[in-house]
This record gives sequence, structure tokens and C-alpha cells, in this order.
Amino acid sequence: MLNVIVTGGSRGLGLAIAETLAKGGYRVVAIARAESEELRVAIEGLGSAVKQRLSFLPFDLSDTHNIGAMVSRLRKQYGPIYGLVNNAGIGTAGVLAMMREEQIEALTNLNVNAPIILTKYCVRSMMVERKGRVVNISSIVGSTGFSGLSAYSATKAALLGFTGSLAREVGPLGITVNAIAPGFIKTEMTRDLGNEQRGQIARRSALGRLAEAGDIAAAVEYLLSERAKNITGTTITIDAGNTA
Repeated sequence: MLNVIVTGGSRGLGLAIAETLAKGGYRVVAIARAESEELRVAIEGLGSAVKQRLSFLPFDLSDTHNIGAMVSRLRKQYGPIYGLVNNAGIGTAGVLAMMREEQIEALTNLNVNAPIILTKYCVRSMMVERKGRVVNISSIVGSTGFSGLSAYSATKAALLGFTGSLAREVGPLGITVNAIAPGFIKTEMTRDLGNEQRGQIARRSALGRLAEAGDIAAAVEYLLSERAKNITGTTITIDAGNTA
């Protein structure tokens, strides 16, 4: 059974990805700071066979100095790591001139430093096996920009550059590295926008709606599959045509 790590897997988009992959036959380790009620309910709702393929590991990824030891424990417990989905992140909003420096540092640490360091240790396992998949969850604002999200957008743009360069580094070893850039989707991170603002975003989209977490989860499952073996260094945009 192929092992896949999904960060930020306790709720929202990360949980949707973890559930989809477990149902698809992968053994999934969902990592987050704490187990959510949403995750507990989701696991209980799975069939007995699928339930055994989805486990939770509490870990604060902002503690970057201990990421290597955490990955080592996972490898000893489950074996080689086949897939990594870098989904965890914080979406701190605010006009840059008014943001506190500690907010910017926390945003950069969790959204950029943590996934790069985690990937470093997971890729080592993939290199030994000469196969693996890395999927980085970026955002359309990493390329389009959005008022009030300048610092957040910078972190998501960093993941795009990371994706392309790492794909070159590890491609000869049979490892693919891709990114997904969701638009505004129906998750906790868009609840603060309000119905009117979400409606405006939907009306600007070519399809007249918001994309959903299940759309991103399906794309992740595809990129992990053998069908995507020749796709690497690319970004898939899923935004219902918001940027069309």
C-alpha cells in the first residue's frame, strides 16, 4: 500500500483530500496541530476497510526544527513515503503596511519554510525508492494578486517557484512535483468573505460558481496516480474560470 502524507488534513480542503485518497486505496497520514471534530466524524463515517487507511498525526509544522525527526518516525512506522501533499497553511489577511512583523514571519514560516523542509525529508525516502509524488497546494493569488493578501500571495507564489525547480532536481529519479492553484473555494477560509463577496467572485467566474474542495481533491488523486506519470513541474488551476 502506498503511503501519502497530507498536511493540514484535519479540516476543510486537507480533510477532503485525505478522505478522497483513503477511499482511492492509499494509506493516508493526515497531519495537523490537533485532531478536529470534523476529522473524527469523517473517520467514523468511513467503512471499516477505508478507516484503517486514514490515520491522524498531531504535529505543529511551524516547529520546523523537529520536522526531520517526525518524518523519520513516520517512515519507521509505515515504511517508504510515496506521496506528499503540502496543503497546510494560514491565510492571514491584512494590508501590508498595517501587518505586524510577527504575523508576516508566522505566515512565511508555515506557508513556505515548513513545506520546503518537510519535502526535503520526504523526498529522501522517495529517492531511495526511485518513485514518488509531491503536490503543493498554492493559490491563484500567487500569480494574480489580491488586495489585502500581499504577504499571503507571496507565500503562495514561492510554492510555484519551488515546484518547478524541484521537479527538475528529482525528475531523473522518477519523482514528479506539481502544484494546484485553487481559486476561492467553499471552505472555512472563505466563510469570512460573506455571501455578497462570495457572490461577486462567483459571478466573475466563467462558470458562474465557486470551485469546491472535492474538485481539488480529485486533481490531487490524479496527480498521484500512474496516469500522471509524465506530468511534472506544472500548475493546475481550479477556480471555475475565475482567471479565464
